[in-house]
Parts: sequence; structure tokens; C-alpha cells
Amino acid sequence: MEKATITLAADADGIARAAALLREGRQVAFPTETVYGLGADARDDRAVAGIYAAKGRPAFNPLIVHVADTDTAQQIAAFSPKARALADAFWPGPLTLVLPLRAGAGISRLVTAGLDSVALRVPAHPVARALLAAFGGPVAAPSANPSGRISPTTAAHVVAGLSGRIAAVLDGGATPVGVESTIVGFDSDAPVLLRPGGVAGEDIARVLGQPLRRPDSPAQPTSPGQLASHYAPRGRVRLEATEAHPGEVMLGFGPVDGALNLSPSADMTEAAANLFAMLHRLDEAGAEAICVAPIPRRGLGVAINDRLARAAAPRDRS
Repeated sequence: MEKATITLAADADGIARAAALLREGRQVAFPTETVYGLGADARDDRAVAGIYAAKGRPAFNPLIVHVADTDTAQQIAAFSPKARALADAFWPGPLTLVLPLRAGAGISRLVTAGLDSVALRVPAHPVARALLAAFGGPVAAPSANPSGRISPTTAAHVVAGLSGRIAAVLDGGATPVGVESTIVGFDSDAPVLLRPGGVAGEDIARVLGQPLRRPDSPAQPTSPGQLASHYAPRGRVRLEATEAHPGEVMLGFGPVDGALNLSPSADMTEAAANLFAMLHRLDEAGAEAICVAPIPRRGLGVAINDRLARAAAPRDRS
């Protein structure tokens, strides 16, 4: 366990220091356009094990590998024409592709949880891109929060959850998208939406000229973000609420107001950006029961509802 977690400014010196810590095999949190990621050298078994230890993450849950560009990604995984079309359309950006791992790619087996596929993303956030360039290699990075808890959208969220467990957090301010990346895989060349996220499924289907299939929930995750209970605050969560029951705190949306409102104007982009930050605020206020207003299941609303459903899923509170 780390003795102390330092906060680094997202300037040239801070980025250089963060890259040096990664080269030392340590864990550094950094901002992406979606949420803060907890990074380590994806080629270093010991460094990757440190991610699992810091998060308390199940070792059967794969990690996303962040790389600087598509050329680097193609050295790690085999791209079909459809995968390349999605990379060309959405990278850099909040899209993760699950693809066959190339033999000899050098990625730790802990990253892939022993699978023969790897999840890859080229982030768009300028701080993430600068860190990847300074480090010069692939960085495994799940969200920088204790496993199963609310994803962090600020450096303060990271410190609140992981202080003393990781070497540093690179403070790049609040993340703009606010929900994790969309994850797409392929089954016999048919595109599969493994997790909705920052790129709408409709936009992906439009690029490919075909709809995305949704998989059955696997007993063991085949990509990141497939655990049934995830992104959870301490308090229990009730969805599709139009008014609060006694003892509940309302998280509103649009005309259904509450103690907090994801977007008073019912703007999906604003709601996605506010989702985890507002759940953190309710956690900090000690809310024991949270009810959430209905949110339309279109565009980013699909990803928002997915995260809320996982936050509300039954879980062991022992």
C-alpha cells in the first residue's frame, strides 16, 4: 500500500512526474473525457496487480488499455474492417473496442483476466493524451474508485476513495462526459454493445450500417463494466420515481425536481456529466435512500439508465 497519495497539477512538470511514477510500476489516477482512470503500465504484472489491490477489484474483471493512437492499438489487437471503421469514426473519444489480442503484444494477462481478447481505447482528453505520450506505452486504467462504488469525475473524488492506496492523482479538473466509454465487441463480425456509454449506440450503428446486438449477462465478465452491481452509492437506490417516499432523497431530472437535479432543462449531455458527481454529493450528505426521476432511454440516456440500474442492483452490504 502507498504511504501517501500526492496530487499533481496537470502541467508539464506534473505530467512528467506522473509518467515517471508509471515507469516505476506505480499507480496514478488521471482524467479522461469520461471519468478519472486509475492507470498502471499494462505490460507490468506487478503494476497491474496494484490496480486490483487499490480498488479491491475482482481479478476476473478485465481492464481497459488506453493507448496514444490507432497505430499503437493495432500492434496490440487484430482489427477487422468494422473495428477500424469505428476507430476512424470515434477515436480519440469515449469508445472502447474489445478485439482479439495479438500474440506477443506484451500485455499482462492480469489486464485481460486471462481472456484472448483485449479492451482498447484512445482517449480524447488532452491531459490523458499528454500522459500517454510522456509515458510512451499502454496504460491499463479502470475507473479510479473502490470497486463497485461511484465513478470519479474530479480529482477530489479519487482522493476520497483511494487516498493512501495509490501514488498520485493528476488533477485535470472535472471530466466533461461524466459516464464511462461505450464498449463494443464483435461476435463472428457482428457488432455487440457490451456497455452503453459516452458514444450513443445509434451513432455506432449508423457508421456500421447495422444494428448492435446486446449480449446476455455472462456469469464471468467478458469485458469491463459488466458486473450487475456497480457504480453504487452507500444508500439504496430506487429508480423511475416521480416523488420521494419518506426517508428518501430525490435526484431529479427535468420537470421532476429534487434535492439535486441532473438537468433542469432535461439535457442528456448535462445529466451524464452530473450523474456521478451528484451521487457523490448524496453519499457525502449521508443519504440512506435515494430515488431517481425517470430518464428517457435515448442517446446518452441509455448509458445513464444502465449506470443507475447497476447502482440500484441488489448487493452484499455486509
